[in-house]
Amino acid sequence: MRGIIGLSVLLLIGGLWPSTAPAQDAGATQALTGDSVLVFSKTNGYRHRAIPDGHEAFRELGAEYGFSVESTEDSTVFRRERLAAYDVVVFLNTSGDFLGAEGQEAFREYIRDGGAYVGVHSASAGEYDWDWYGRLVGAFFDAHPEIQEATVRVEDSTHVSTRMLPAEWVREDEWYNFRSNPRDAVQVLLTLDESTFEGGTMGEDHPIAWHHTFEGGRAWYTALGHTTASYESPLFRQHLLGGLRWAAFSPPD
Repeated sequence: MRGIIGLSVLLLIGGLWPSTAPAQDAGATQALTGDSVLVFSKTNGYRHRAIPDGHEAFRELGAEYGFSVESTEDSTVFRRERLAAYDVVVFLNTSGDFLGAEGQEAFREYIRDGGAYVGVHSASAGEYDWDWYGRLVGAFFDAHPEIQEATVRVEDSTHVSTRMLPAEWVREDEWYNFRSNPRDAVQVLLTLDESTFEGGTMGEDHPIAWHHTFEGGRAWYTALGHTTASYESPLFRQHLLGGLRWAAFSPPD
């Protein structure tokens, strides 16, 4: 999954710069240096105001940690030979049906060839008729209450995407309920404490971020990331960076 092809049709929003990461993040810096990340944010449903902020956050992470970031909302990029250029494909607040049959098949082949997927927030709120995608993400979005403050609990404090977080992370976001609990199929990283906000429907076990290996590839998902403020948060950015690092470099089981 190396090399860069077909860049003339993409909007370059990041480049390859020497890392200026702090010493304690040296592992993450080394892991991502020279890699290529595609950030895809096409919407055929609700469109999040925070999408530009998300692209900017990934661009700045790329500049700091030495990986290239390209942004597109062109689903024709999802062709096997073009996806082969990317170490990780990020679905950033996508919604609705956004790929089409040819794009779906190409993305499925990309994952089965050992590709890496990172889903952010409403990446779980689309392609509802595509069962394979639901299994890749882990669970489909169901509904959410109003934006409010809640407590996120770290379930796995050793994972590269959560080890920097406080055990109880109080933050404001749009809290997703899911159509099913993904726990049996994924490794849960973060859960929500439903006693700390109004509108939770999943009970005592409410996963909100997770990862798993899937059909030869890797998938990491976080339901955080609705608000523009999320992408300004150093902790949330490190959470995303850890997801990229795990997806790009954790070998399949």
